[in-house]
Amino acid sequence: MANVRVGFIGCGGIANGKHFPGMSTQEGVDMCAFCDLIIERAEKAAKEYGTPDAKVYTDYKELLADPTIDAVHVLTPNIAHCEITIAALEAGKHVLCEKPMAATEADAKKMLEARDRTGKMLTIGYQYRHFAENQVAKKVVDDGWLGDVYYAEATYLRRRGVPTWGVFTDKSKQGGGPLIDIGTHALDLTLFLMNNYDVEYVVGTSFEKLGTLLDPEHQGQVNHRGEFDNWNNETYDVEDSAVGHIKMKNGAVINLRASWAINMAEEYGANNQAFTMLAGTKGGLDTKENRVRLNHVVAAQPTISWVGNKVQPYIPGFSQGPAPKSKEAEIWVKALKGEGELFVTADQAYTVTKILDAIYYSSKHNKPVYFDEVTGRPIYD
Repeated sequence: MANVRVGFIGCGGIANGKHFPGMSTQEGVDMCAFCDLIIERAEKAAKEYGTPDAKVYTDYKELLADPTIDAVHVLTPNIAHCEITIAALEAGKHVLCEKPMAATEADAKKMLEARDRTGKMLTIGYQYRHFAENQVAKKVVDDGWLGDVYYAEATYLRRRGVPTWGVFTDKSKQGGGPLIDIGTHALDLTLFLMNNYDVEYVVGTSFEKLGTLLDPEHQGQVNHRGEFDNWNNETYDVEDSAVGHIKMKNGAVINLRASWAINMAEEYGANNQAFTMLAGTKGGLDTKENRVRLNHVVAAQPTISWVGNKVQPYIPGFSQGPAPKSKEAEIWVKALKGEGELFVTADQAYTVTKILDAIYYSSKHNKPVYFDEVTGRPIYD
């Protein structure tokens, strides 16, 4: 069988931290095309990871015009996900788009329609699902040890962890701040564990406080990378924290919390990762501190591996040492070869995006957002 030929649109941090090393460990893959607005980035990526004849581009449309490319990774700022993904699907390419699916619900819906129209595969880069402790948590829930899960908390809080590289604090390019950047991981993980994607309504608030109030002299806090934050207050135009209350159709409730900068006593959780807490009629669990912690009855079950043992998963860009083989890349490549199914579906990712979009709308207009009974889309006035 011929190798799968893959191109990459965007050669920045997430590309170098996750996608390039992850795909380079897979057999039967030719990393044959690299595109970035900064040509030097594309050239560097092609030299380090590309095939001997790998091509570089600054215009993604030229990359998509190559009929030999089977799939592309869309690794751009959020606002460009929709346009590029749709163009790639219509050019006959399968697409792995980095999270979040899109900057808005409307854009994510267009991406779904393009997938359906073209018949090509579309998946989104939610790697937290693959972490060992989260796979254990999924088994616990699916095997029924928690019973009916009626309450959950989706959390990703950094006390001081504003990303000071790239365009993270530019709303025009990202669509938002920590809610859409890291809160999206916590929410995806929680919905995945609960296997519940039917939303009744959302209410939420975003806070634009510390991003503009704290001047560099008073930032002086060690961030999640062990460095001192020094963000630019004058160009910071996204929220610095956000909360959301999500009511599901079956009565279950999810409380979502996300922040880059918030005045709490200490860092929350280990390694500033996304985690979830689930409460059910038979038991409860949380995945804080890179482990699955369960109530006594559930933890006593001998069939569940890793329970109570600390598991240190690899976090792209945050861990030391070589990256292990990427489960995300492995599943994606198998799907491209027709040897397996997608693990993260675009429909699931769409639900994440429409909830985040509804939280932003709820905050701006100071009212709850209900979801249409038939279409499942948020109802905006």
